[in-house]
Amino acid sequence: MARYTGSTWKKSRRYGISLSGTGKELDKRPYAPGQHGPNQRKKLSEFGLQLQEKQKLRFMYGLTERQFRRLFEEAGNMKGIHGENFMILLESRLDNLVYRLGLARTRPQARQLVNHGHVTVDGGRVDIPSYRVKPGQVIGLREKSQSLDIVQEAVEVNNFVPEYLTFDDEKREGSYSRYPERSELPAEINEALIVEFYSR
Repeated sequence: MARYTGSTWKKSRRYGISLSGTGKELDKRPYAPGQHGPNQRKKLSEFGLQLQEKQKLRFMYGLTERQFRRLFEEAGNMKGIHGENFMILLESRLDNLVYRLGLARTRPQARQLVNHGHVTVDGGRVDIPSYRVKPGQVIGLREKSQSLDIVQEAVEVNNFVPEYLTFDDEKREGSYSRYPERSELPAEINEALIVEFYSR
């Protein structure tokens, strides 16, 4: 199944969560899309809740179903809690960490920066958004890319870098200090429902 390229604002309103991370989607219309959006009283089944949670997380990180499922299965082979391991694997993707460092305003923008070869890991160019960054590795921008307008704008508006990352504003680079703890990952996601969904 190909990556979703439709309106992310509609998806954000459908799931009641800001998929872009900016929160703008829900400011004006904080209800589901469609003619009966504000008045929908549909009660979801247990399966519906599990599916909604899975879709929420998948669209948040911008993965295809195949990528998402493969990563979920890999997390199941790791020691620890399945759901938490899955969230950590998602968070360790290069495009996500570029976004978390504030070098891009949204994850799709971060993915584009990586795809176009602007991003480096430990000094070497990496153009694979799904590249898994390991703790201790340094993420930066190529010298020519540091003056890009979208990067400058993103760095100017960003006022928060998670504790598991360190960022040097002058060098436009940051390091992945350690794996994040569950409390540092999206609180609006209930990963237990996703585990239940795939365990059916």
